[in-house]
Amino acid sequence: MNKKIMSAVAGIGIFTLMGILYAEEAAKTDTQENKIVAQAECPIMGNKINKSLFVDAQGKRIYVCCGMCIGKLKADPEKYIKELEAKGILLDKAATGTPKTEKKQAATDSPVPMQQVRDGHLPYLSIV
Repeated sequence: MNKKIMSAVAGIGIFTLMGILYAEEAAKTDTQENKIVAQAECPIMGNKINKSLFVDAQGKRIYVCCGMCIGKLKADPEKYIKELEAKGILLDKAATGTPKTEKKQAATDSPVPMQQVRDGHLPYLSIV
C-alpha cells in the first residue's frame, strides 16, 4: 500500500515539474518573439527619433533625435547598439556603397520647443 502511494506521489511530482518547466520555456519563447520592435526612441535622450539624423556603425543605422546626440553616439556606437539590441530593438541596416550621411540639425529639429529657443540659445535659469 505504501509503495502504491509513494509511486503515485512521485508520478504526480514528475508531471508537475515537467509542466512547470514547459510553461517557463514557452513564456521565454513568447517574450523573445514579441520583444523585437523597430527603433522609435533616441538611445541618448529617449526622445522620438528623427529619421534624417543617424549614424551608421558596424553595418547598422542608429537614429537619434537631434544633432547633439550624433556626437555622443559616434563616441561609443558599440555601447548604444548593445543597449538597443538588449531591449529587442531591431536596427535598420546601414546603406552600402554610399557614404554615411547625417543631416545638420536645423532649428526646427530641436527637441526643445521653438518658443523656448531665443536667438539660437536655450534659456537658462537665474537664481536670485
